[in-house]
Formats: sequence, structure tokens, C-alpha cells
Amino acid sequence: MKILLLGEYSSLHNTLAEGLRILGHDVTVASDGCKWMENDRDINLFRSGHDFFNSIKYLNRVHNIFRKFKGYDVVQINSPSFLDLKIKRNLSFYRFLLKNNAKVFLGAFGTDYFWEKLCVENKTLKYTDLFIGEKPLDIYKCEWMGNQFQDANIEVAETCNGIISCLYEYYKAYEPYYKDKSAYIPLPINTDLLSYKQKGIQEDKIKFFIGIQKLKSKLKGTDLFLEEIMKIQNAYPKEVSVNTVTSLPWKEYVKTMSESDVLLDQLYSYTPGMNGLIGMAQGLVLVGGGEPEMYDLLKENNNRPIINVFPSKEDIYSKLEMLIENKKNIPELSSDSRRFAELHHNYIKVARQYIDFWNSK
Repeated sequence: MKILLLGEYSSLHNTLAEGLRILGHDVTVASDGCKWMENDRDINLFRSGHDFFNSIKYLNRVHNIFRKFKGYDVVQINSPSFLDLKIKRNLSFYRFLLKNNAKVFLGAFGTDYFWEKLCVENKTLKYTDLFIGEKPLDIYKCEWMGNQFQDANIEVAETCNGIISCLYEYYKAYEPYYKDKSAYIPLPINTDLLSYKQKGIQEDKIKFFIGIQKLKSKLKGTDLFLEEIMKIQNAYPKEVSVNTVTSLPWKEYVKTMSESDVLLDQLYSYTPGMNGLIGMAQGLVLVGGGEPEMYDLLKENNNRPIINVFPSKEDIYSKLEMLIENKKNIPELSSDSRRFAELHHNYIKVARQYIDFWNSK
């Protein structure tokens, strides 16, 4: 098949493309590289500025590029806002794709109208970026509801051939409205390129790792993770060391992460994100999103290695302290984490799931 993957989310499309090419498909990735992450792509859609001159220059470049985006068997966009343009222009380019290609699919890979709607209605999940139980959080403001973003998202969902969610919670956002055209497909991880090293077999300190995104520290719960791990380090100075990095390019981030034992990531999520899975594939123990509902969706009843935390300071501290006091379990958790990534997230296996879904629609 001839496939176009438009937009990026933490190297999801780039990694998926690697798996699809191994399966014999002709794949083009067009994106801005997820901006500072600098993910690989075939066509660069990075926008260098938002002043008048750069806006005209970028819009002309996108128009010229899109002239070639015809005749694909499958086009997949990573969001209704897949270009660094106003949502109305995104919608115009989406309609062009729909008119000039066989099938177009929507990736539910991040915040959008249906996700915000699920959060606000608060009927399905115990917690999200917007609330914990009945308590609303002030760390996130709805940007997709009651405006042009909402209208665009609904039009794309209604008219696309199918919707693929990469996390359990994103799938639950779309399922009530588009069950027949929705699917959950795990994030693709190139486990062939990630060296596994069993953690916790040394007698020195447990090395904890936190990657900070400047614009998403509170949204991902990094601020609470950092606060509690520093308390743990003070309580267990001979047992714990902490490595924090801020907004590193993707490849450098992955390499730096590999040198630690435990990764703290995605406090408000039911599902591990790309960072967490990359860490698990390298043998790190993940402290973060790993709710039973996610395992159930994967039909995984035996290997559940993620140390799942409820988004409260008390639970974070308790789980971290338990891990330190039972550090003899780290080697087994490390090997289980690698097996989990290989079984459920191998990029070739995931690519086959995408192909099967695309062909079914």
C-alpha cells in the first residue's frame, strides 16, 4: 500500500512507518518532528515563525507540498489540528486529503474535543488531566470545546474512514460515539533498536529518572513526581539518586534515560505513554499509568509490571518507598517490563494491526 502519515506524536508515526516498511509498504511521514523533539520525517513541515512573513511563507510551502498528497491508499492524520495552522485551514487541507485519496484515518493520540468532553462529563474514569474523582484540577484549560476546534473535530470524526486511539483513555473518549469505526492499537516501539539491560542487579543506589517538558510539567504530573521523589531522596540518601532532564531532543532523551533504573512518567494516565514504553523496553521500571482497565483491553492477565500510582502525593510517596524497601524485586520487574514492551508494542506487530484495521474500513 501507499501510505501517508501526517503529523507526529512522540515519534509514533515515524516508528509506525519503520514497521510498515519492513512489511513492504511505501510510506511517507510528513511532520514538524514534534518540534523540539526533532523526530525523523521524510517531509519537513516545521514552521519557523508565526509573524506575517513566516506565516505566508509556511502556508505557501504547505500548499506546494499538498499538491503531491494525492492517490494514497491510506492517509492518517495525528489530530484534527495536524498542521501548525489555524483550525479552519487544517479543516480545508483535511477536506483536500479526503477528496484526493482512497481512505483517511484520524489518530486519537492527544488532547482533542472528544477527550475534553470525556474529562468534563466525568462518567468513566477515576481521574484525568482535568479532575480526580469529583475534584476539578486547575492544571488544564479546555481549548477544544464550544468553538471551531470542536466543530472541526466532529467533522473529521464523522467523515473519516476510521479512528485509531493509542491510549485506553482516548479510546474510551471516542467509543460511545463511533464504536463501529474506532479501534485501540498500542503505541509502536522499535524494540530492535533499544538495548535491554536488566536493572537492579547492582548494589549501588537506585537511579530514578524524570524527563521534564517545560510546557507540560503540570499536565503530565511531573511537578508532583519531582516533589515526592526529592522527599524520598532526602529520606533515603544512601539508596536513591535522581536524574532530571528538560526538553531534550528525542534521541538524546532516550539515551540518557537508558542509564537509569526507574522512570517516573504520566501521572494522570491510565496507560503508559511513549516515554514510559521506551523506558520499559530498555529495562527500566515504570512508575506511572498502568490501570487494570488498560491491561484488560490488551487481554494481559499475567504480566503487569507497571507500578501504577493514583495521582496523589501520598500514593506517589508510598509506592516509591515500597519500591525502595523491596528493591530485590527490581530485576524481575525490569525483565517483565521488557517482555511487556516486546509482546504488546513491537513496532512490526503494531504495524500489522494498523494494516488490518485500515483494510477493514
